[in-house]
Amino acid sequence: MAVKGVDILIMVKNSEEEGEFICVGGQRNATFSETNEPIETTHKMSGGFKEFEYGFGEWTVSGDGVYIKNDEGYTTLVNAMRNKEKVKLRVQEEGTSVLEGLALLTSRDLESGFEGEATYAIEFQGSGALEEV
Repeated sequence: MAVKGVDILIMVKNSEEEGEFICVGGQRNATFSETNEPIETTHKMSGGFKEFEYGFGEWTVSGDGVYIKNDEGYTTLVNAMRNKEKVKLRVQEEGTSVLEGLALLTSRDLESGFEGEATYAIEFQGSGALEEV
């Protein structure tokens, strides 16, 4: 059965604190990306074609939504970025936690259009391995 996009949420907490994860309020969209950097291992006996092996991997998460003043999740992100602290990030599908890891909030935009709602955009860079929960 297909998972609806509305059922995937970004959850956060301060990486140093115990306790529950907090949903970043007002979410509309979220994108999760994993990549691996290939290492070229081509040699003279490769038969005229390049050969590769897996190198280092990395992951990122980005999202956007409607800005909700004093939202606890959003405030946690603002404070973490300003204090240069990593956050513990969790991706939740249909109410079930599926992925978790430490991340840096690398970008945060707050937009306020003249005739529309205020919105935010956030980008995370994973630090270390991403774990299945």
